[in-house]
Amino acid sequence: MHINRGSYADARTPWEDVDWQAAVFDWIEEQLASLGLRESGPRQVRLRPWSVIVRLDVGHRLWFKANPPGSLFEAGLSQALAGWAPTHVLTPYAVDAARGWALLPDGGSILREVDGDPSLWEDVVRQYAEFQRILVPHADEIVRLGVPDARLAVLPSIFDEAVAGNGSLQPADRDLLRVLRPRLLDWCAELAAIGITDSLDHADLHDGQIFAPVDGRFTFFDWGDAAVSHPFCSLLVSALRAADQYGAEIIPRLRDAYLEPWTADGHNLPELRRAASLAWRLGSIGRAVSWGRLFPDAYDVPLGDKEQAEWLLKLADEPPF
Repeated sequence: MHINRGSYADARTPWEDVDWQAAVFDWIEEQLASLGLRESGPRQVRLRPWSVIVRLDVGHRLWFKANPPGSLFEAGLSQALAGWAPTHVLTPYAVDAARGWALLPDGGSILREVDGDPSLWEDVVRQYAEFQRILVPHADEIVRLGVPDARLAVLPSIFDEAVAGNGSLQPADRDLLRVLRPRLLDWCAELAAIGITDSLDHADLHDGQIFAPVDGRFTFFDWGDAAVSHPFCSLLVSALRAADQYGAEIIPRLRDAYLEPWTADGHNLPELRRAASLAWRLGSIGRAVSWGRLFPDAYDVPLGDKEQAEWLLKLADEPPF
């Protein structure tokens, strides 16, 4: 069995517990038997502070994923999303929502592995917006599945908690964020007044979390950082990743491609662009708090504290459009 720890060789995960391992493989074998499948090759294990993933060979690839308590919701969310919007996501073979376990099909190549084409990113964000629009009526249900509630009404308190709990912010950083706090309230109020309803924010939608298109359709996966929030917050990571590849001039194009489906509700493009500008700032809060969703005993000191501080400070950055 090959074990890949990446650059996290010292991280502690449930994998170190032999009883947990045994329970996982008992569950996997039970699910495979119910599907009429048998393993036919070696297992490959990927250990990270935020997940345990096992690649299984049954003549084709399957994947087991286990989440930490902070993202335990992912298994149940994956199952629910497959019911609501099956053409946009993977449909799990099996889930144990209580334990945060899922058995998933292989989705093929990820977007990062295909030949670069900037127009693909426009299709990505447009299709993700369509997906979010399908999920709007299910926002409350998604929260009940355990997905963090980061809607505009509670976002300031989430910000306050993140700032108070972060050990990497310097005194000057805290002063800056304290000055920004009243503006945060204004941004939330203005964004709420535009009237776009909350939906699922992936919060980390980059080219390693998207399967390459099949018949023009992208498949989105890896929901461990997700929250129910203003949908436009999802544009932040995608646009930054595309800009890394193709330059900052791609960002306005992606913004407008993303906004196109939202015009169906009667909103005009200028107000949607203003909403996107506001959500760009607020999306940094979601990115900041997602760094806390790790296995509780992964390290003796918090991992990601520095990264969380950097994302919190991005609240001060002017949006690129």
